[in-house]
Amino acid sequence: MLSPSVPSDAACDASDFGAPFAFAGSEWRLSPCRALWWAQEQALVVADLHLEKASWYAQHGQFLPPYDSRETLERLSAAQAATGARRIYALGDSFHDSQGPVRLESGAADLLAALARQAEILWITGNHDEGLADSPLPGTVAEELTVRGIALRHIAQPGTQGPELSGHFHPKLRLRLQGRMISRPCAVVAGNRMILPAHGTLTGGLDAAAPPIREALAPERKLEALVTASGKVLRFPLP
Repeated sequence: MLSPSVPSDAACDASDFGAPFAFAGSEWRLSPCRALWWAQEQALVVADLHLEKASWYAQHGQFLPPYDSRETLERLSAAQAATGARRIYALGDSFHDSQGPVRLESGAADLLAALARQAEILWITGNHDEGLADSPLPGTVAEELTVRGIALRHIAQPGTQGPELSGHFHPKLRLRLQGRMISRPCAVVAGNRMILPAHGTLTGGLDAAAPPIREALAPERKLEALVTASGKVLRFPLP
């Protein structure tokens, strides 16, 4: 049995957002399902959906259950319904490759179309989907955005002085509890900069204290992992 302090991925409730916390002059809430609620902007911020990852692997001879896009979009739709979000900011690698939107099966395409009717979707391109602007997607595509003074981009830029939200690294908190190691997606905060966990179903993760994450958030040295559990936001200083 896992410690009640750390949520299980299997018990993820997309409508459950934890207690508010302050970041970069705004109020935020983090879902155990890895969506960030931005109260001031009435927006959800997510990163690394990696839609159509299974179909990309199938093209290369490795067959995975082809339901990843539908599951990810169902979870995102539940978060939108729970919050009433008017906008969704997707911080890059929303698709596993730039042709992913063309391969969306009908059920997933219908979910995306319904979601776009409820909220404006702003797609920021990542290293996997740089050509997204040429795809048939509802919403707006941009390389990066600045909203209320906060830079929204895919990869954190070392040396950035202002507030920043990014993705790319799929951070995970690793803890030893009751004699065994567990791993949970988390956000990593360093000052006024935050790297979000991957929201997609078929996404791995990098240890939140790994050197690439520290380098991306340089020169900040004090890093914290944020995890939501039982309605609370838990903070873990990273060594």
